[in-house]
Amino acid sequence: MKGLDANVGTAREIETVQRFDAEYFRRAYVTCEEAVTQSGRSIRLRDEGASVQRGQQPTYSEDGIPVVNSKHVKGMFVSVTDENRRAVLMGRGPLIKEGDILINGTGLGTVGRVSLYVSEENAIPDNHVTIARSKTFEPEFLAAFLNGKYGQAQLQRRVRGSSGQVELYPLDILEVSVWRASAALTARVCKLYATSFEKRDAASRRMAEPGDLLLAELGLLGWTAPQPLSFTASANSAFTAERIDAQFFRPLFAEVNAKLLATGSACELGSILSTNARGRQPQYSDDGLPVINSKHVRTNRVILVDNRSATDAGSPIVIETGDVLMNGTGEGTIGRAAPYLHNRRALPDNHVTVLRTDRVDPVYLAVFLNSPLGQWQIERHIKGSSGQVELYPSDIARIMVWEAPEAVQQSVRAAILSAFDEERRANDLLEAAKIAVEIAIESGEPAAMAYLDHAAGTI
Repeated sequence: MKGLDANVGTAREIETVQRFDAEYFRRAYVTCEEAVTQSGRSIRLRDEGASVQRGQQPTYSEDGIPVVNSKHVKGMFVSVTDENRRAVLMGRGPLIKEGDILINGTGLGTVGRVSLYVSEENAIPDNHVTIARSKTFEPEFLAAFLNGKYGQAQLQRRVRGSSGQVELYPLDILEVSVWRASAALTARVCKLYATSFEKRDAASRRMAEPGDLLLAELGLLGWTAPQPLSFTASANSAFTAERIDAQFFRPLFAEVNAKLLATGSACELGSILSTNARGRQPQYSDDGLPVINSKHVRTNRVILVDNRSATDAGSPIVIETGDVLMNGTGEGTIGRAAPYLHNRRALPDNHVTVLRTDRVDPVYLAVFLNSPLGQWQIERHIKGSSGQVELYPSDIARIMVWEAPEAVQQSVRAAILSAFDEERRANDLLEAAKIAVEIAIESGEPAAMAYLDHAAGTI
């Protein structure tokens, strides 16, 4: 019929791939794959001797090697942090090494995502993550190609299953054809990755500077907190605080309070907040506002990528630009704070507390709360034990904060925003690498080089 965009597969193709579903023969996928295979400059991963292995179900342990799962494989690269769970390497399972390509092998919305592993520390892939190592292509170039439309079309074409049970098997990944660039273009792509990582490292260093600036302004840089082996507290102070645990009465906390009060411009956080409220269990839906949970609230930053959505009907609080978010639960995450600088409203889940004030800059407030002066006080007010720890809004309100001079607050803000800007440039470089490979396939390498020359002047 005129105007009908049908998916067509020959009997021979169907017999060869043992697929007769329309998804495999989707015209957009076929067109992209043919652009690569008919270029005269491609080779299948299988034919070039690539190694493709999926991980195994990890045996988790407090000690051991970091585990990478499908949630970590997003964006152009992945590295391990202290937040990765750890596991013991069992048997002869594969091990992730620096420079490996990681591909998600399962999950609607995550299958086929590709990241370059950039940590020096080895890691264990779980049973949803596949490791690919090429003998022909530089890892950076292969990551850029597979993240682009010509790589993604081939990966998505080879996804099997339906109704949420989707799989991308190692044997199917080996059938992907990769376009071979010249040494010159490959070198440019690799250079973009290297420069991106340099900028990201610089951003990380800048992110640490405001905390030191804060301590220096208070004359506390290098200060050693008192940590006596034993101490006492009066019964009256225990009754007043309604706490009888030794943790609350450590001399360190009294010393911190005294130093803040000595500035003459310290106050309890609750006295300058217009809002101090924890979210509720979200009512998830396909539409609505993005949900922020404790994993999204990192130190001085809020992650807003691939967040689930929920309806705001009946929600006690909605996150606005300029709010400060704090994690109220969770070993290892409790007490982390971050300014919400995104332009889109969001919803906190029941583990995140929203702080709102017009008395101090939100970036400064988050940096203060994440500094030793803030974290020591947060440590004091945490309640519970054995993994069931809580930091309630009423306790957050009792944290003493320094209302620093406006110049200090703006210096802290500028340093954090500068780090964010450096990270943006780092991400833009990786995006440019991906686009350059696509342009080379479509319009030739001279056009790709011209694009990179132009991008170099704008990023």
